[in-house]
Amino acid sequence: MKLKFTKMHGAGNDFVVFDAINQTVDLSAVQIRRIADRHFGVGCDQLLLVERSNNPEADFRYRIFNADGGEVEQCGNGARCFVRFVVDKKLTQKTSITVETKSGLIKPLLESDGRVTVNMGVPRFEPAEIPFDAPGRQLTYEIDVGGTNTVISAVSMGNPHAVQIVENVDTAEVLQQGPSIERHARFPQRVNAGYMQILDRTHIKLRVFERGAGETLACGTGACAAVVAGITRGLLDARVDVQTRGGVLTIEWQGENLPVMMTGPAENVFEGTLEI
Repeated sequence: MKLKFTKMHGAGNDFVVFDAINQTVDLSAVQIRRIADRHFGVGCDQLLLVERSNNPEADFRYRIFNADGGEVEQCGNGARCFVRFVVDKKLTQKTSITVETKSGLIKPLLESDGRVTVNMGVPRFEPAEIPFDAPGRQLTYEIDVGGTNTVISAVSMGNPHAVQIVENVDTAEVLQQGPSIERHARFPQRVNAGYMQILDRTHIKLRVFERGAGETLACGTGACAAVVAGITRGLLDARVDVQTRGGVLTIEWQGENLPVMMTGPAENVFEGTLEI
């Protein structure tokens, strides 16, 4: 079986994207892990599928698989690449589309400068909706990580995030602590672990240890979750530039029950054909 693909990235968070409308794409978890492998495959953080949607309100269906082969609900950097892909491949003539994801509908917009803005939906804070094991909603929580009490904000951006504030993201124990938080018992579906350094009320630095992928150069939903966490704690303004290791994302959130808007780059890297 031969499959055409496009390699893309959003601020360094990289993807292998398949058009599953004009070709049949049926991959096992083992095959996805092989494709994602940076030595034996193409290499990527996530694999993205562009499919037809059965939802009359949606233009496309968007499926996301992490490098470990598991399907997940949402990926913000991938969403930006998704709209760039369908426009470049002339699968649509629209620059604003509605996309069905596992966690609901999103609406990416291709801007005139080539960047993409995505309505990432309304953040969720109730523990049962994240999901997170806690008796009720709190501003912050303490979780035991390797015998140390760690203060986090827990929020869902269609996928679960645990955000902590650190003095310096460059020296934060992302690789040492991240795996323990990802698989923490209080997060039954695992969690993305975010490490946020606040520079001022409109600028932060961020690293994220992603569920099923490890640390990535950028995480779109992680940037949204971090800014939301900072705003709810009264530490950030409504519009924040997020410096990731792969580039800058701009996040806007006007408050409770309103959607988070994310703007950032979406770049093509190369195209090819895989023999599975």
